[in-house]
Amino acid sequence: MNGLEIYKKRGDDVQAIYRSRLLTEILLSLNEESRKLSQLREVTGSTSQALIPKLRKLEADHLIETKEHKYFLTSAGKIVASGVADSFVTFWTINKFKHFWLKHYLEGIPSPLLKEIGCLYESEILKDKGMKILNVYNNQLKMIKEADHIYGISSVVTEGYADAISERVKEGISIELIVPFHVAEELKQSPYVEKLAALKSYKNFKLMLMNEDIKVGLIVTDTRLALSLYKKEGVEYDISTGLFSSDSKAVEWGERFFWYCKGKADFTKFQ
Repeated sequence: MNGLEIYKKRGDDVQAIYRSRLLTEILLSLNEESRKLSQLREVTGSTSQALIPKLRKLEADHLIETKEHKYFLTSAGKIVASGVADSFVTFWTINKFKHFWLKHYLEGIPSPLLKEIGCLYESEILKDKGMKILNVYNNQLKMIKEADHIYGISSVVTEGYADAISERVKEGISIELIVPFHVAEELKQSPYVEKLAALKSYKNFKLMLMNEDIKVGLIVTDTRLALSLYKKEGVEYDISTGLFSSDSKAVEWGERFFWYCKGKADFTKFQ
């Protein structure tokens, strides 16, 4: 049974939650922590008379329970509340950066990571604009220079990137990079082949090849994330616009993105 069929059969149950502001707010509130009735009044801005029928409905549906005058989510309630929270955050993230998503090739992001795109809500879009030429590029270089470790997926290569990476490797920073075939071919040419040769003995540096094209640019450090995408047609890499975040959820999302690519079966170490 697919999602549409389930909705047609059980749509009333779903709509009951999303249609009721109080039901939604109670679930989202308890998804953060257990609360007393007085705390729920404060969070929702509602009276006890309005809240109690909703609480009783959620108890009847076995989504919440009470212990020592506090309301808790049940195990099933945690699943439902998390799903509700994720759906809102996903929608808000898409809407918040809708122009960025609409103008770029999202197929470069693996499906499992697209489903978690709500993790990027606390981000900002930087652009090259007016006097801020190379704004995105310079912010990426700044990230590299300030990082304690670096994971990267590179769809382009420049001498600036190569020099910044080389410098950090020689300083002892752990760096792992994934590149597609077209970047690997560029790295076999001067001046990159000489720069790579100089890093050959450094065990804190790993350069790896993915056996397919990668249409994203990703930098993940201990504190920051930078994401760049191809333009909508999937042909030209957009160097003038990027999504940046220092939020822990976004950084963790970026790490999962990197490990997803690294763990693919057709992934081999670049020689």
